[in-house]
Amino acid sequence: MGLDLYSKVEPFLDFEDEVYLLHKQFMEFVMVNELDNIIDIGCGQGYFLENLKINGKTAFGTDLSVEQIKVCKAKGLDAKAIPLNEVKEKYDCATAIFDVLNYMDKNYLETFIKESNLVLNQGGYFVFDVNSHFGFDNIAQGCITIDLKDKFIAIDALFEDNKLQTDITLFNKQKSNLYSRESDSIIQEYHSKEYLSKLLENNGFKIQEIREFNLHSEDDADKYIFICKKIN
Repeated sequence: MGLDLYSKVEPFLDFEDEVYLLHKQFMEFVMVNELDNIIDIGCGQGYFLENLKINGKTAFGTDLSVEQIKVCKAKGLDAKAIPLNEVKEKYDCATAIFDVLNYMDKNYLETFIKESNLVLNQGGYFVFDVNSHFGFDNIAQGCITIDLKDKFIAIDALFEDNKLQTDITLFNKQKSNLYSRESDSIIQEYHSKEYLSKLLENNGFKIQEIREFNLHSEDDADKYIFICKKIN
């Protein structure tokens, strides 16, 4: 999966407003419920970890991308490039922000939910967002090109059979004025509210709320935010 390549192009995608709005939802939940001791799963470059740190919260981040974790480390954040099943500590809240569960195929999704349960203390919260079908079909797919002085980025996303394939190509200008080329793909899957609800309830969570959230659209909700509590 092309997550390391995505980490190279992410700073040029101008998603700051979307990141702020979504993180605000999660941070409000943390603050209202006076939560601390938080694990951010799929922490990326540590934007939410930074927000937690600023607000005096103890937090740890995991991500499978070594390149993303390097950025976290450079910011002085506590994060490791390890899979969730290697986390030994217990937390009072687990977050998974910006499509983390959509990057998982259905064969692994239940395993991930079980692993999320295992890193939580009893009564701990699991809070995450996923894309709605509307979000995938009407918002996520399409083409983007970014032409910069020393690089060119092309992104092409197509949603078919409940899967979004995003092809990323990055051209970097070399000293010879020739360009190097990197390309890779990312696959995301649509998971319905009903399917996720069943998996969560079958694996020790009680769903307290499913919030509809309009991140990119004023029409139908393009995201759902699940707020779940570990009951066993």
